[in-house]
Amino acid sequence: MKKISKNVGMYLVLIVLVVSLVNIFLNPDGSKKSQGRETLSYSGFLKELDAGGVSKVTIDHDELTGVLKNGKEFVTYILDSATLPSVVAEKGVEVEIVPPPKNSWIAALLTSLLPTLLLIGVWIYFIYNMQGGGGKVMGFAKSKAKLFLDNRPKVTFNDVAGCDEAKEELVEVVQFLKDPAKFARVGARIPRGVLLLGAPGTGKTLISRAVAGEADVPFFSISGSDFVEMFVGVGAARVRDLFEQARKYQPCIIFIDEIDAVGRHRGAGLGGGHDEREQTLNQLLVEMDGFDAGSGIILIAATNRPDILDPALLRPGRFDRQVVVDRPDVNGRRDILKVHLREKKVEDDVDLDVLARRTPGFVGADLANLVNEAALLAARRDKTKLGMPEFEEAIDRVIAGPERKSRIISKKEREIIAYHEAGHALVASKIKGADPVHKISIIPRGHMALGYTLQLPEEDRFLISRQELSDQITVLLGGRVAEMICFGDVTTGASNDLERATQIARQMVTQYGMSDKLGLVTLGRKQHEVFLGHDIVDDRNYSEDVAHTIDLEIRAIVDAAMNKAKEILTENRDRLEQITKLLLEKEILEGDELDELLGYPKKEIVRKAASAKEKAEVEDNSESDGEEREEAGAAAETASQESPSMPDEEAESAAETILSGEKAEKPSDPDAEVPESGAPGDSQESEDAAN
Repeated sequence: MKKISKNVGMYLVLIVLVVSLVNIFLNPDGSKKSQGRETLSYSGFLKELDAGGVSKVTIDHDELTGVLKNGKEFVTYILDSATLPSVVAEKGVEVEIVPPPKNSWIAALLTSLLPTLLLIGVWIYFIYNMQGGGGKVMGFAKSKAKLFLDNRPKVTFNDVAGCDEAKEELVEVVQFLKDPAKFARVGARIPRGVLLLGAPGTGKTLISRAVAGEADVPFFSISGSDFVEMFVGVGAARVRDLFEQARKYQPCIIFIDEIDAVGRHRGAGLGGGHDEREQTLNQLLVEMDGFDAGSGIILIAATNRPDILDPALLRPGRFDRQVVVDRPDVNGRRDILKVHLREKKVEDDVDLDVLARRTPGFVGADLANLVNEAALLAARRDKTKLGMPEFEEAIDRVIAGPERKSRIISKKEREIIAYHEAGHALVASKIKGADPVHKISIIPRGHMALGYTLQLPEEDRFLISRQELSDQITVLLGGRVAEMICFGDVTTGASNDLERATQIARQMVTQYGMSDKLGLVTLGRKQHEVFLGHDIVDDRNYSEDVAHTIDLEIRAIVDAAMNKAKEILTENRDRLEQITKLLLEKEILEGDELDELLGYPKKEIVRKAASAKEKAEVEDNSESDGEEREEAGAAAETASQESPSMPDEEAESAAETILSGEKAEKPSDPDAEVPESGAPGDSQESEDAAN
């Protein structure tokens, strides 16, 4: 930046000097004119002329200078210089006419060539800086890769968490670069290319920076979009230049971020592809095949769209190893939070295990944003340390957006929103296996959400059954059914719920083979964007009769879920009213407050009892029965201390029931069921969208 500013300043100084020189050539005597002379008005000059007080005049175009008889010099300006000399001469005044100036050939040359030279200079300057600044004027073919030698990133593998398997794969690459003889002794060949695959924000670029920090070798970093230019052949030339530079510094690492920008499937799109991008890809394939057997160049690339990459790029010999950087599990999220909290002051009550359980589906970028939001909230509240309330609020902000308390909502609409969210929460609490309700709010958040019911699983799950999908649809329809029961009418607030419920039902029928009528078949092909080289429209590989059956099956699934939600809310109408009343008073209900209202044991008690059961199973089988009873007694004692409203015998019964693997019944309501901990699925949030 300093170099560019210096060049611009130098050019400006040169332009000013040239203009000044031209001005001097064109007006050599301009600075000497009118010095030491009295300015006389034209009428005053005529009076002096008629009175005979003028002795001499000199006419230079529209400027008239002269000398009075008293010796004073004067200057005035005239309009008609053609007739005035004769009039002045008739008065007996000496008249001198200055001839027009003759420009020198140098001035004429500068006047004609200077604009052209300036335009050419400006054009060369911009071309020079647009094509790299430090290379040749027309250096289109020079690679834009950044070379890190002694200034390599300071990030190490200690700064990367939540992806242990990916780190192990790349640690092996670093070890090969440091000690290749170790692998050569057993005849091993390190992969020539490593492709990092994963969702956005999982830390692919961070891992590559850690490789640069760990490996004591030169590191080239470039983005896939840096290869593509408007001129055909430029990208291929830049690929050649990149690998030529890498051969000079081998052993070394080349990192290409977002390789899908240049490595997309050839021949994709309506027009048959993109010539410049495809030539660049062809050159990249040739260079990767041209590695010598003993080459120390390792190519690391990252993408979140492996499905659109060209098959020739993924074959063995080019990208031999594909490393998946997946979303972190609960332990990975805890480790990532530890990394981001290293240099931050936190309160003693901050429990990273709790935060990790409450952020399912979060990737590294989300967790970094979560910690930053918590720090901003702490600073806004003039606190010196980050506390649990700041983290709770930050989670809500990341999931649903900031609160919009300034939005004015009428009393009627506020009541509708409260019944809607209470319906979601009550249905979720009464369904066995549903994700536990973490929070209910009727405060508007984000762009369209007027309220939300947040459900969070207590453990990571990767499979989901047909019954669990049906229960999700039932929970989604709980808000609409609550409106129907309480008001006899419906609103537009459930539009997002209906959309998600219909999508789940369609996936059950067409993708997961969960329809008894249609059987174990997958119907239709997924719709893809045309620029990815796939179909323009969805390919329906089934008849109209099957399409009609699909619609009927989807309708049947949704109707069954709605009837179940209506049955639950009708049987527990009094509970619905209690939740709604409390929600209107407090605006936000935590999951523990809902459990207390419904008479369920606190989730922490359930979790401790489940942990006690798991610990007891590890012990010796001969002593397991007695130890489980002891743990049940400890859980009951904890329940009686933490939940005074629950009698000791009821808490003990709840703990024993959990230890036996059965569903605990609500003490104050025999028909109610305690939600089972560790329900499957990702975090589920029911949003109410306005029109």
